[in-house]
Amino acid sequence: MREELFVSGRNIPNIDPFLNIWHWQIPLYLFLGGLAAGIMFFAGLFLIIGKEKEMETTVKWATFLVPVSLVLGLFALFLDLKHQLFFWRLYTTVRFESPMSWGAWTLMFITPLSFVWVATYMKDAIPNWRWRFNFLEQLEASAIKYRKVLAWFMMMLAVVLGVYTGILLSAFNARPLWNTSILGPLFLVSGLSTGLAAIMWMSKSHYERSVLSKIDLVLIGVELFLIIHLFMGFLAATEVQIEAAHLFLGGEFTTMFWVFVVLLGLIFPAVLEILELVGYKIPIWIPSLLILFGGLVFRFVMVEAGQITRYLY
Repeated sequence: MREELFVSGRNIPNIDPFLNIWHWQIPLYLFLGGLAAGIMFFAGLFLIIGKEKEMETTVKWATFLVPVSLVLGLFALFLDLKHQLFFWRLYTTVRFESPMSWGAWTLMFITPLSFVWVATYMKDAIPNWRWRFNFLEQLEASAIKYRKVLAWFMMMLAVVLGVYTGILLSAFNARPLWNTSILGPLFLVSGLSTGLAAIMWMSKSHYERSVLSKIDLVLIGVELFLIIHLFMGFLAATEVQIEAAHLFLGGEFTTMFWVFVVLLGLIFPAVLEILELVGYKIPIWIPSLLILFGGLVFRFVMVEAGQITRYLY
């Protein structure tokens, strides 16, 4: 006969269920938003520094993924909404203290901007492309003329979008796993890395892949640094945050996080990228796919595990 002592009326194993209201739609939305932010940031960056010809896939072709990613992400978010017909009310006010308000308005600006950016390269992608109306031709000419200005706005909005995907979670102070300021920078760096992975997968230029691999190695190092300090902060904090850390340190998310996110999604791709840089022939789709897969699993794990954690003391 097993005897247990309950010191709280909440969170009784197998009796008291935990609240779980965010399902697959939210981590998918966070992943696609981070991916789009990463691609847009580097497209704007290399255009501004005058590397458009050397980094053609980064500046031109990979950006065609961005509108698709944003639309799919917004559709996933729409599916998660309880009152779907009233989503427009997010745009009737601006609340600077609300991450959701920041995210809604950022997506309002960055989504059409991504379409405009792609439109300026339509004739490069399809030589015979012609806009049906003359005013669209004029708008295209203006957008091409001020493409560098668009790049600055795109980079700034991409950073806000990338950080927002983490702050969206960290704003929920009632969830100990999310209640940390590291999530914003961590999700931003992860989004930049997944964006680079998608670009490298598409690129046919050895020079371009080499440059992007070097940047990605730095981002992977920063991401590992932030993950380590995330858990260091939890283990030095309150009891509920220590318990949150234990979900990944022997708990139910240990294998999922350390094997699929850290080992296969960060360390192993970094090793493959280093081997590629020193001269070994590594199929570029392997590290790219692993980074994308690790970024997706990371968001599913953080969303799922965060909803389990709670304050009981």
